[in-house]
Amino acid sequence: MAMKYKRVLIKLSGEALAGDKAFGLDYPTILEICKNIKSAYDLGAEIGIVVGGGNFWRGRTSGDMERTRADQIGMLATVMNALSVADALEHLGVEVRVQTALQMNQVAEMYIRNKATRHLEKGRVVIFACGTGNPYFSTDTAAALRALEINAEVIFKATMVDGVYDKDPKKYDDAVKYDTLTFTKVLNDQLNVMDMTAATMCRDNKLPILVFDMAEGNFVKAINGEKIGTLVTE
Repeated sequence: MAMKYKRVLIKLSGEALAGDKAFGLDYPTILEICKNIKSAYDLGAEIGIVVGGGNFWRGRTSGDMERTRADQIGMLATVMNALSVADALEHLGVEVRVQTALQMNQVAEMYIRNKATRHLEKGRVVIFACGTGNPYFSTDTAAALRALEINAEVIFKATMVDGVYDKDPKKYDDAVKYDTLTFTKVLNDQLNVMDMTAATMCRDNKLPILVFDMAEGNFVKAINGEKIGTLVTE
């Protein structure tokens, strides 16, 4: 089967990297996620990854801390996650580069768009850390921005749920899953796909988002265009 998508941007939440711990890093969980990603990589996909930092820090729950500083701490949390994912991928034999939106040259490369696309062309996975490098912007928005900058064909949002529902399926037995959605409906109904800034960027630039769970084999199915999760387009 031919791949439907050649170049993709994967958005990984920080919480996914914590496994059942809900905080910090669970390396066996990270390794399993990376095995899943490697299966898609082995097909020849060019893969960028944006990681969140919620397993270490959430700026909006930081009490009286000044927002800019709280968000900067969150950016640093994403670097720990990016390095952890890079280590697991390298353990599996994948060549990886970590690029950060804040300067930390001893740890990773500074984000430069042309350099990132060159890495992708050479078959390296590129992990983007520090969000956009600016406060008040989420890592969802960073995923949309980096996806557009590297000319990704789609954003894969890998979650703990098998798609987008009209309400929380963990709380409501009658929650209905959407197979497809428009960004307009996502924005109007405030559905939990990505934050509003990210969803608006994707809508305005005709960049689809595929939301699916991280079950084994799903990255390959997604790359090949099989019907999984929820596809959000306009």
